[in-house]
Amino acid sequence: MAEKTFENALKDLEEIVTQLESGEADLNKSMKLYEKGIENVRFCNKKLESAKLKITELKEEKQGE
Repeated sequence: MAEKTFENALKDLEEIVTQLESGEADLNKSMKLYEKGIENVRFCNKKLESAKLKITELKEEKQGE
């Protein structure tokens, strides 16, 4: 299994939204999709925060030169 990436999680989230918006999934399936979507949102937010922190650190290093 490939490592989970921001791009993969975002693509998966887009697919989940499409499935939920279609209204074709029953309640149980919709709840599972929703849970998976929340996991992907949290994963993406964590990756974005990490990237933001790294950029801030790099900017501070550059200013310190």
